[in-house]
Amino acid sequence: MPPRILGNLPQLPCLPKGSLFTIIRANVPTRSFGIRSLNPPKASRFNVGADLPVLKSTPTAALERKSKTLPLRTGTIVIKKGMTGLFDPETGKRVPCTVLQLDRVEVVSHKTRQIHGYNAVQLGSGWKHPSNMTKSLLGHFSASGVSPKRHVYEFRVKDEAGLLPVGQMINADWFQTGQYVDARSHAKGKGFAGVMKRHGFGGQDRSHGVSLKHRSMGSSGPGQGGGSRVYPGKKMAGNMGNQQNTVQNLKILKVDPENGIIVVQGAVSGPKGCQVRIQDAIKKPWPEVAPAELPAETPAEPTA
Repeated sequence: MPPRILGNLPQLPCLPKGSLFTIIRANVPTRSFGIRSLNPPKASRFNVGADLPVLKSTPTAALERKSKTLPLRTGTIVIKKGMTGLFDPETGKRVPCTVLQLDRVEVVSHKTRQIHGYNAVQLGSGWKHPSNMTKSLLGHFSASGVSPKRHVYEFRVKDEAGLLPVGQMINADWFQTGQYVDARSHAKGKGFAGVMKRHGFGGQDRSHGVSLKHRSMGSSGPGQGGGSRVYPGKKMAGNMGNQQNTVQNLKILKVDPENGIIVVQGAVSGPKGCQVRIQDAIKKPWPEVAPAELPAETPAEPTA
């Protein structure tokens, strides 16, 4: 049975909307203190200033922010042939280097800002039999008038001036001796690896009660004060390698246009025979490239 309402309840005066809530809230004591943060935000000297531009989220503003870091021209696709060494005739020291070779690199297509939102050059390397390709890819190559390629990659450029004509071949002389390039490739896949091999952990003691756990990681997280959980991103054992790796600022020691070979100083990630994409280094000055010489115009023969 529902409760009955008493008839002699005090009548509240008619108040404007929201006034009753204001009266009740005024009588409730409020806390004048709070929980103080252990890590309060700190002012940064890098994002404070009147001359800083307003961060916009439009595609045009994003391209303007990347204009200083996008290369002026495209890169190329090379094959890692192995490592060797070159001797410096002045100092006599041996410099380790990697040998890279081009394999019929050709411009396949373009990506423009008006259609795709950014400027890029699509390159193809190698050769593949048409019977081993899908009809869609075969039509893509036939529309551009190039032979089927085994490997296709794209390289972003700053503006339309870096878009090469479709069908143009890129040789080893595209780069200069002494300039710097960035090399992108997939590292060797090493499968499941422990923390000592994968992250360089030192392992546990060989004494003091440690038994058959010398190469394990030990504790994986804090106790109750840390939430009694394992933090995201904790370095643990797992799959090692087989990830794209970029090695920056590799100096070109030698260029052989006849054989399509480029020799860079240092090591490049990946096994022998892997595909490597090299492009002008973004942290070094752009190489000075002479403008292409236009063919001389032949004078028109006088008509009778």
